[in-house]
Amino acid sequence: MPVVFALHRDVLWSAVDGKPKTSANLRRVANIRSNPLVSLLVDHYDADWSALWWVRADGRAEVMTAETAEGQRGITQLVAKYEQYQSDPPLGPVIVVRVERWTHWSWSGPFPRRSP
Repeated sequence: MPVVFALHRDVLWSAVDGKPKTSANLRRVANIRSNPLVSLLVDHYDADWSALWWVRADGRAEVMTAETAEGQRGITQLVAKYEQYQSDPPLGPVIVVRVERWTHWSWSGPFPRRSP
């Protein structure tokens, strides 16, 4: 499922926002509560295949309310990253992922290191 997220070091945040949804009881939230082991895949496609790459973050997720300190930290990170959230911040719940393993691949060789 596509999601928006913010990342700081080895912590990822995503939140349930105000975009229209078929139900308020989201399957992704129920899945995390049932099994907190998660993966997030970010990939880049290009017609020039030498520019292809992907990164996968594997970790443990937790569902929190936006009122918790960690939930508020996530909302702050998301608002800073996405202009749309500045006027309509997500209300949560907030999904917090503590990344335990990074995996990556690129067509052109070693993946460039990200700055902290």
